[in-house]
Amino acid sequence: MKQPLLQNERFVQIAAPLFVGVVFLCFWELAVRAAELPVYILPGPVAIAKSFVTDWAVLFHSLMMTLKVTLLAFVIAVVLGTAASLLFVQSRWIEVSLFPYAVLMQVTPIVAIAPLIIIWVKDTTWALTVCAVIIAIFPIISNTTLGLRSVDPNLMSMFRMYRTGRWQQLIRLRIPSALPYFFGGMRISTGLALIGAVVAEFVAGTGGSQAGLAYLILQAGYNLNIPRMFAALGLITVTGILLFALMVWLSDRVLRNWHESALKVEQ
Repeated sequence: MKQPLLQNERFVQIAAPLFVGVVFLCFWELAVRAAELPVYILPGPVAIAKSFVTDWAVLFHSLMMTLKVTLLAFVIAVVLGTAASLLFVQSRWIEVSLFPYAVLMQVTPIVAIAPLIIIWVKDTTWALTVCAVIIAIFPIISNTTLGLRSVDPNLMSMFRMYRTGRWQQLIRLRIPSALPYFFGGMRISTGLALIGAVVAEFVAGTGGSQAGLAYLILQAGYNLNIPRMFAALGLITVTGILLFALMVWLSDRVLRNWHESALKVEQ
């Protein structure tokens, strides 16, 4: 017997947020029309949608520049963050000595050091990438380190009983135990990489062929082209959601057949 749509978990997970979003957009459009607000104060969804169509070429080019920096920063953050975590679990002394500096990078406001990075790194793309990496790397380090240390003590005792080496313990026990934490860190890091790229673009104010969505927002604000500003903001939001959804999908694909955090429990 076919399951009713309202009892289908996947359908509800997609339809419920979409319904709330459509209701919000309808209320927004009606409120703007009722108050007769000009578009340079607050445009409605219809005006923003028109800007998407008319300015799509500019918006898409800026999106590609921002996405390039975001993905570069994310990949570098994953590689460096994972390497740092693997180093930390080799010795408690190494972790105690170096982990505070990872925390220091996290708590330092990027807007305070971004101008220096942009001066030191001559290539604009790489300067923006460095800023984004500083923001995105900490969740990878903290989550992966926690996962590598969160091994079952009984399993660790068994590995030691069989006199396995440090390398075998890492590959066969610590890394599998850390994967859910690692993917959790990646979910957070993708959004932070996007935020870092946008913030760095705001600070750098780069224009021309390397202009990203942040510069487009600044330019639209100066020209009082508020529909284009909202269209760029919408693209940033949608990009962040899609990146997060991609990480959720990847985590599910890797963990679904063996780890309890992703196994489907029959009701």
